[in-house]
Amino acid sequence: MSSINDIRSSKFLKKEDVGAGSLVTIRSIGKQNVAMDGAEEDIKFILHFDEFEKPLVLNSTNAQVIAKISSADDDIENAWVGVKIVLYNDPNVSFGGKITGGIRVRSPKTKKETDLPF
Repeated sequence: MSSINDIRSSKFLKKEDVGAGSLVTIRSIGKQNVAMDGAEEDIKFILHFDEFEKPLVLNSTNAQVIAKISSADDDIENAWVGVKIVLYNDPNVSFGGKITGGIRVRSPKTKKETDLPF
């Protein structure tokens, strides 16, 4: 069964691409124009992953979480490469003053956490 999200193509990861949780490895970080074709240039940091062809546009919240996971907030172009994170669809993310859902990051669960009964 198809949905409207199948029609809207994007060159960047969308919340529908990651689902409830996708373990990924950061391959590289860089800057790219993320504006729609014909719109004014909008340069943002993006992350590329080994597991996805499309990159993730990095926002401040996710960047702060990755800095904490990696213990690195300097020289991120090198320090974050190889770091494993989980991308997931958080339905509580707001954009433009409306709750729209969006991609959030978290650290991978440890063996002990996955063994917990709750």
